[in-house]
Parts: sequence; structure tokens; C-alpha cells
Amino acid sequence: MQTIALLFASNVFMTFAWYYHLKDTGMPLWKAIVLSWSIALFEYCLMVPANRIGYGSGFSAFQLKMIQEVITLIVFSLFAVFILKEAFHWRYLVSFALLLAAVWVMFKK
Repeated sequence: MQTIALLFASNVFMTFAWYYHLKDTGMPLWKAIVLSWSIALFEYCLMVPANRIGYGSGFSAFQLKMIQEVITLIVFSLFAVFILKEAFHWRYLVSFALLLAAVWVMFKK
């Protein structure tokens, strides 16, 4: 559970680092880059331990990556809807369901 919590927290920082600057398209590119890298430092400080702990506790690298992607989609979806005010379409739900099916296959013994 510690791995999942760290991955979730790191993804919140990652999503803000990669996409928050889109709210202010008038910001100079260099400022957006500096802001993004400043936020991304915290993402790395959480992501690296999450992967080390997860790998050491029995997750494979493939499983860690798949978990990461699912968490990323959840965090990004909430960010896009609530921060960027973008519409959420039914086809996104279908896409997510297919990705969850991939996760199920990944963890199936």
C-alpha cells in the first residue's frame, strides 16, 4: 500500500508539473519550464522510493509501470476536468476500461 500511496502522490506532482502551465498560455516558455522542473523535483523524490519499495516487496518492473499508468490516468482525468475545465467523454471511460483489463491480465497468475 505504501508503494501505491507514493505513486499516487508523485503523480499529483507530475500532472501539475507537466500540465498546470497550460492554464496560463501567456507565460513565457522559459518560466513554464522552470516552474515544471521545480515541481517535478518533488515528483522524483516520491517516484524513486515508490519504485524501489514496490520492486523490493515483490512487484515486477512491468507491474509497477502498469500501476503507474493507471494512477496517472486517474489523476490526469481529475486534473483535466477540475483544473483545466475540459469535458470528460464516454470514450475516455471505454479507453480506461480497456487499460484496466490490461492491468487485470498483467496481474493474472
